[in-house]
Amino acid sequence: MPNATLSRRALALSALGAALLPRAARAAWPEGPVKWIVAYAAGGGSDTLARLLAARMAEGLGKPVVIDNKPGAATNIGAEAAARAPADGYTTLTADNGTLVFNPALFRRLPYDPDRDFRPVGGIARFQLVLAVKKDSALRDIGALLAQGKARPESIDYASPGIGSPHHLAMERLARSIGARFSHIPYRGAAPALNDLLAGVVEATVTDTVAGGEALRSGMARPVAVFSARRHPGFPELPTIAEATGLPDLEAYAWQSLMVPRATPDAVVARLAAELGTALTDAGIRRKFAEIGVEPLPASAEQVQAMITADRAIWVPLIRDLGITLD
Repeated sequence: MPNATLSRRALALSALGAALLPRAARAAWPEGPVKWIVAYAAGGGSDTLARLLAARMAEGLGKPVVIDNKPGAATNIGAEAAARAPADGYTTLTADNGTLVFNPALFRRLPYDPDRDFRPVGGIARFQLVLAVKKDSALRDIGALLAQGKARPESIDYASPGIGSPHHLAMERLARSIGARFSHIPYRGAAPALNDLLAGVVEATVTDTVAGGEALRSGMARPVAVFSARRHPGFPELPTIAEATGLPDLEAYAWQSLMVPRATPDAVVARLAAELGTALTDAGIRRKFAEIGVEPLPASAEQVQAMITADRAIWVPLIRDLGITLD
């Protein structure tokens, strides 16, 4: 066969191979803006964290990282949008333990599959959960609250940001673990739940250090325990729930990670992970996180997946045993 024919065929095959490569592999990535979907409204804690990190990551990527707020349906609207996006690295998602762990048990049907549709990039942040009572409560400490919950079931009303929230599930896990029962009053968000605690409408609440930090520090609400494994540096006098109950594994958090569509190329995921890791170690961002009241969570993709697996083993059976549903 003539050399010219071979050359033409080689060029044709080369062009065909290039056409079949993923877009991210054929050109320097990113070529344009990266969209970051946040499944919560603008101005909230999740939105603030994403915007802080996006601005820092944009410096390293050399392209804008644009926040796209898609709130509603317990994060399902934002998660669905991310699941249906092209797997080219130009769409990312803030996914929390509600999106990845709770929702598959809370809903009979979801518009996304957390395992089939997403892959982790890395951790973002962990929100510490605090059990608090109204400031003039007769329940002076965690011991008194737990004792009444066992001796007089359902006599203590507690508020949460909503059914199936980490706050709600943390309290229900506590109740089940010690043989107590509390009366759950769900609200549409952390702010109205906290407001009713401050007004004395409810006896107790599980809040987080972002939504409730100022009220807890000022004495408008009285914190009695933290759900974290170790005492919180902002409230060193408070016992952990594990200390109060003697159950060493009794802990709970709200946490967030960065996800991308499952088929996103490895090289793109690695680049995003590197930029996210750099942002999370930035001194200015860590200072902002501390001011907001969250803990940076610089977890690798493998560590995030391990967290998902471990959390499902705890929370999915609890949700199903208690018959908690959002359908």
